[in-house]
Amino acid sequence: MNRAHVHKSDFLIIGGGISGLVFALKIADLGKTTVVVKTKVNHGNSLMAQGGIAAAISDGDSFEKHIEDTLYAGAGLCRKDIVEKVISHGPDRIDDLINYGVNFDLEPNKKFSLHKEGGHSQRRILHVNDLTGKAIHDQLLAKVLAHPNIEIVEEHMAIDLITRKSIDPNYFDQDVCLGAYVLDKNIERVTTFLSKSTVLATGGAGKVYLYTSNWSGATGDGIAMSYRAGCRVSNLEFMQFHPTCLFHPHSRNFLISEALRGEGAQLINSKGESFMNNYHPMGSLAPRDIVARSIDAEMKTSGDDHVFLDATHLTKQFLQSHFPAIFQRCLELSIDISEQPIPVVPAAHYLCGGVLTDINGRTDLDGLFALGETACTGLHGANRLASNSLLECVVFPHNAANYLRNNLERFKVYSDKISPWNYRKSTDEDELIVISHMWDEIRRLMWNYVGIVRTNRRLRRAQSRLRNISSEFVEYYSNFRINSDIAELRNIALVADLTVECALRRHESRGIHYNLDFPVALKHSAHPQDTILDKNSAYNFANS
Repeated sequence: MNRAHVHKSDFLIIGGGISGLVFALKIADLGKTTVVVKTKVNHGNSLMAQGGIAAAISDGDSFEKHIEDTLYAGAGLCRKDIVEKVISHGPDRIDDLINYGVNFDLEPNKKFSLHKEGGHSQRRILHVNDLTGKAIHDQLLAKVLAHPNIEIVEEHMAIDLITRKSIDPNYFDQDVCLGAYVLDKNIERVTTFLSKSTVLATGGAGKVYLYTSNWSGATGDGIAMSYRAGCRVSNLEFMQFHPTCLFHPHSRNFLISEALRGEGAQLINSKGESFMNNYHPMGSLAPRDIVARSIDAEMKTSGDDHVFLDATHLTKQFLQSHFPAIFQRCLELSIDISEQPIPVVPAAHYLCGGVLTDINGRTDLDGLFALGETACTGLHGANRLASNSLLECVVFPHNAANYLRNNLERFKVYSDKISPWNYRKSTDEDELIVISHMWDEIRRLMWNYVGIVRTNRRLRRAQSRLRNISSEFVEYYSNFRINSDIAELRNIALVADLTVECALRRHESRGIHYNLDFPVALKHSAHPQDTILDKNSAYNFANS
């Protein structure tokens, strides 16, 4: 078991969603490329993206309008230079996807069928029915599987990054990422994966919360690993709650696309009253943070555990042709959305913060890149504009690959002896129930105390309990041989703790983050500040 197992490649990608696969296709001609995925490569948040990808391509639209909408939704915290660069590259990256084989929906006149979603002033959402993420991922995966330089390693979970300082404490130059320790989940063996550069494309952290639209693997792995390795993380308080997740005991993480509201669907309460115009002039098409808070307020006022989304003004034929997945899933649950409103509730959906990166996806750790929802790029600010996420997932991998292509001589596979993973002893497997209890407690307290509406008292209570859990976890972690459940718990506990720390440091309400103790945004600064944490700035158990 302690025998060293080493896997070498030129490029190591941790995560098999859209951003990871785009990067693989952009870089693989330069060398051996390994894609590590924690379950199967056809699982993940990318495949669950319904709405589409935003790009200013229509005659009535412009980069300036898309930029303005993004900046407005981001509540003053977007980096304008990043927004301008990403949006101006949108049409070219759409062409990339088309060249990869993605067939976006067309109107009868052969022009792109464009949806309109919350916060957008124009129709600019390219889509493939309501299965856009899956359609894009399917085409990318087909190209990846056909590429001779790309290897996909499934059922493997990255545990920790390998850095020069982690293997040589006397190394005083800028630290360098050398690869990662990766767990084979089937045989519980950890392999050393070495590479010239390592890319984190592990997605978000929705599973830190009890109710989420995310897949089961969204446990903040890339954020936790990079923080433990010394990278800064930023703006973790900005977890976007999607306003309309299907409220049903048999489908707790099924998303109801914002594009339905773009087609005129209205949010109503149990009395059948449309209520969003009471909260914002854009009504049901207000930015997501406002819609989620409005629903939360409506539920607290009425005592109801959900509201409804009414799309009955649309014909059954229209709903079946434009939203086939939503229509069919609801029908399976005895909800005919052409005749009855859909019960919906907000759920943790998209993390606007993450590992701090530049326009090329570079982190603080040389040789380490972060892409997609794992990264905090400055595009989303304090609130993501709908469907900008898939755009981010194709622009930044392109930039990262170009950067590596132009600087490849700087990187090499580290060949010195790397210590194998330090296996801990195994203990009574019955005690793994404690791991399950800790997991559940973290998710519940995050939902109850660090949710859509927050207070300092709730945040401090969450922080106190999280630190107690962290201390308890260290005892169990030090006794158990590593497995995926323990590894994921380790990650969500750290990400939860960092999220609360970020939330406590923001003494205002801005975008997604709403604190009753600071109900307005600070006005004294023309440049709102990011919340940035490193290993020296917050209590954590990163070294456990």
